[in-house]
Amino acid sequence: MADQLELSAALSGYVREFSLREDTVLAELREQTSQLPAGSAMQVMPEEGQLLTLLAGLTPARGILEIGTFTGYSTLCLARALAPGGTLVTCDITDRWARIGADYWRRAGVEDRIEVRVGDAATTLEALIDERGRSFDLVFIDADKRGLPDYYERSLTLVGDTGLIVVDNTLFFGRVVDPEARDADTEGVRAFNALVRDDPRVEMSLIPMADGITLIRKRRVTA
Repeated sequence: MADQLELSAALSGYVREFSLREDTVLAELREQTSQLPAGSAMQVMPEEGQLLTLLAGLTPARGILEIGTFTGYSTLCLARALAPGGTLVTCDITDRWARIGADYWRRAGVEDRIEVRVGDAATTLEALIDERGRSFDLVFIDADKRGLPDYYERSLTLVGDTGLIVVDNTLFFGRVVDPEARDADTEGVRAFNALVRDDPRVEMSLIPMADGITLIRKRRVTA
């Protein structure tokens, strides 16, 4: 039986050469973000951004929610995949980093599709539940890891019955299997992974790509 292929540097380079279609706007935003403290670690891989664009286009998404904006690389990837007339709501605890992304969103011609909400994520999500209900086709969660179980539960309320939830960093730099790692963020990821694995309401798959990506959709009820 085939097992998970271990990617060498050469093989990773091959995958990037024959898969990645990152354009100039995305590449420049990624480069600027890499100059920030912990910028490279906090930003999604370009291959993951490309996957997000593909997934959003498959939905197809008229409403996208992003929990955790940072400099807006993934925001741009998702906004480009919106169906005509669609909107993306992205939320973060501060607008400091989103201001960097805004120039790139404008250059890419998607700025008018993006709404930035600033504040505590739980408060923002509760407001969205009141305002928009179950109106999102895709939710991308890439925020503080200790909050993952809570963000997941609220996202289930916000996403439609045929929608998709995508969660980043679910292997968390490999710390999930380190018995010495007992910090709140690692424990949050562990709690989330166990919660989703055992949740009869959903179908899910944890993909060992980048830092771990979990795909979730509500279980369809059949007659």
